Amino acid sequence: MKISKEVQQAIAEGKPVVALESTIISHGLPHPQNLVAAREFEQLLIDAGVIPATIGIVSGVPTIGLSSQELEQIAQPGTAKSSVRDLPIIAAKKINGATTVAATAHLAAKAGIQVFATGGLGGVHRGANTSFDESADLTTLATSPVVVVSAGVKSVLDIGATLERLETLSVPVVGYGTKVFPSFWLPESDFELDWSVQSAAEVAEIIASRLDLESKAALLVANPVPTNQAWAKAEHDQVLEKAFAAARQAGVRGKAVTPFLLEFIVGASEGRSLEVNLSLVRNNIAVAGEISKAISARRTS
Repeated sequence: MKISKEVQQAIAEGKPVVALESTIISHGLPHPQNLVAAREFEQLLIDAGVIPATIGIVSGVPTIGLSSQELEQIAQPGTAKSSVRDLPIIAAKKINGATTVAATAHLAAKAGIQVFATGGLGGVHRGANTSFDESADLTTLATSPVVVVSAGVKSVLDIGATLERLETLSVPVVGYGTKVFPSFWLPESDFELDWSVQSAAEVAEIIASRLDLESKAALLVANPVPTNQAWAKAEHDQVLEKAFAAARQAGVRGKAVTPFLLEFIVGASEGRSLEVNLSLVRNNIAVAGEISKAISARRTS
């Protein structure tokens, strides 16, 4: 594993650092818009006084804190999507890989980074009682002690089952300024949370307690997209209904379902879903930056 000098120094000195995933760059946006977005995400943290640590795999080497040139490499079409299980294979093949939520959380924890900002978490898929389709994000968070700031999970997933699975895995979930679990494009779902926090300082307190208790699980901070940036619920529900109908008609199954749905949704919404996606990522990065600064301030006080 390679850690950039800037990130390594920041970790050693207890300065605020936030990890960013690279799958959202390579597989979430078209080229070259993805590279523009990736640099914007990093700049948001820099402007807030936080060190960005975008994580990816460069020529088989897990890299924490991609350089500008390395970011360009990861943004190229054809970059392999890498979850935790893929890391040794991509390393052996010495190819470039974009890290998912699971792989990013895993590598961030190994590097000593305490906060990670993403868009939405993977979860239990609808119909998982027969397909057994569940994201590795969930099980990885059970063993990766990082703060993950996410706008919930995508509404194409089974949100109730996802929350039950997180409970089973002993992954704590807190709403950031809310008692209702968000559903990615929408600020709310039908599911209430047991716990909520109102500030980054509260999250820092939880992290201090977690360290004292030697807990190995992540802390999921569910951060809803601001209402004025969210997708209109009526349009959201209508597009999702069409997307599921199209998937059934096309006979799409297994792990191909979610990519099919998301691609259909972008087209059917005329890009509106993508706009909301970018807005919520920016919002999550801002909150993650504040949490990282609060943790750093508590450590150095």
